[in-house]
Amino acid sequence: MKNTKSQTPNPKQASNTNPKPASLVEGWHYSSSVSNKSEPWLLKDEPLKAPSAEPTVRHPFDLEERTALFGEGIVRFVKKIPRGPVNDRLIDQLVGAGTSVGGNFCEANDSESKKDFRHILKRCLKEAKESRHFLRMVATAEPTLAPEARVLYREATESLKIFSAMHRK
Repeated sequence: MKNTKSQTPNPKQASNTNPKPASLVEGWHYSSSVSNKSEPWLLKDEPLKAPSAEPTVRHPFDLEERTALFGEGIVRFVKKIPRGPVNDRLIDQLVGAGTSVGGNFCEANDSESKKDFRHILKRCLKEAKESRHFLRMVATAEPTLAPEARVLYREATESLKIFSAMHRK
């Protein structure tokens, strides 16, 4: 029986298609805030622009983008947390709550009715509260990361206030 789980590709079985180089794949590019090219690629809705083109300015109230940036910030933050039995649990919870705020908000925007929208928005509220809680716990467990956790905590609080106002109306 042939082993299909090999890690190295067999040159005889390589496909004939030539994939585009990573720099030409539409939608994948470095964020404008990244100063060096060693950072990983980020997926954005805007297609690549020529270097001379002016950067696209997104509306400051684009909550889908804001919640996505919050989730990305959470992912980058948890990569800095040292691994250990206590921290592993906090990392899992923080990544789950912090990244689902944006996912739930996207789902709320595609809701079928006002009642459905309010119900899903309530989940966003719960996840933002949970994110704040676990950011506080991480700051307690790793005091050296408290300043960065505080920035994310403020963003979670602002999101919480925005979602609360939306839920009331």
